[in-house]
Amino acid sequence: MNISEMTRIPAVYPELLKMTEEVGFTMPSDVSIGNLLQTLIVSKPNGTFLELGTGTGLSLAWMLEGMQLESEVISLDNDERLIQLVENAFEGESKLKLLCVDGGEWISEYKGEGFDLIFADTWAGKYTHLEKTLSMVKSGGYYIIDDMNPQPNWPDGHEEKAKQLVETLENREDFVITKLDWSTGIIIAVKKSNYGK
Repeated sequence: MNISEMTRIPAVYPELLKMTEEVGFTMPSDVSIGNLLQTLIVSKPNGTFLELGTGTGLSLAWMLEGMQLESEVISLDNDERLIQLVENAFEGESKLKLLCVDGGEWISEYKGEGFDLIFADTWAGKYTHLEKTLSMVKSGGYYIIDDMNPQPNWPDGHEEKAKQLVETLENREDFVITKLDWSTGIIIAVKKSNYGK
């Protein structure tokens, strides 16, 4: 089985990949996490989803591909240039709400319904504002993070922060987690039913 040989990729994906290279974006999610997100999202028809860190929309393309029926996704980033490029690429996509905001501020101020899946791919919702973000996951919902194995672009001291985050998630009573030494290092956390919103 060769995971790099995927035959079913989102139609917009090659365009987004080209854009990623053109703008010199150095933190894109890889195809494996995208495919995983699509698979998990398929399990939540009529779901509501949140992506923290839009980037150039690579993982978002997979999320949209997995969405069924009346599902909706909110994706946010604080880089206005990237949000504009992604908005152009997904023009007319009614299931998508793109926001150019500070992730931490948005999480702090959010008072809406919970989410069936949150993909935290930026600092906020992962290394900051974790408690609030986890509280926004619905019962039976997923909290997904990647880049948990050492990455070449990590600043000094970040490996210790990553270890602390893993330990924090392992010690929670309200989530069951699976750590995958695959792709860039992934954690899948599912909220127990008696802790949900």
